[in-house]
Amino acid sequence: MSPSAARSWGLNGETHTTLRPVGIGVYAGLKNTPCCLCGRDETHTRIAVPPRALRLMANGGPIAWRDVVGAVTLRFCADDWALVSDLAIEMDAHPLSRCNAAHVSLDLREDHEALLSATKDETDQTELEARLGSEAEATLDAVDDPYTEERDVVEAIVVLRALEELGVRDSPGDTVAL
Repeated sequence: MSPSAARSWGLNGETHTTLRPVGIGVYAGLKNTPCCLCGRDETHTRIAVPPRALRLMANGGPIAWRDVVGAVTLRFCADDWALVSDLAIEMDAHPLSRCNAAHVSLDLREDHEALLSATKDETDQTELEARLGSEAEATLDAVDDPYTEERDVVEAIVVLRALEELGVRDSPGDTVAL
């Protein structure tokens, strides 16, 4: 186990993420996160996925995805990015089941129920999911544009396949490969 991975794991095998207040009602996870696949500290590329995608990740079950504010950021080292890119572009799939949710960057809203003994409505993630989905579709529609980067295409495929697997959207058909 690498030293960075050993630091992030507790004695009983549970992961721990330090949260810090960043404003009224919002807590942020670590911003300099390691590769979500291998745990390597040096990362090469990052992509954003909807909070509901945490349910598809290893160790994502205990995270209250409805309390995440904004998109979840995944980082990949150069070696793993090549694998993720091939998986998305050539196989039209996502790597989320292999990603460790303890190594993502996210913002959580404050837990008012614990602090104030008051119940707060669940966050509606449908607007964010719809926006990320439509941005992903627009990226795939512009795949032949010279300004569309491979990273954007990979992110689009990962977002769309994750939303489909979660039952949020129907499969639009085949994607266009680079």
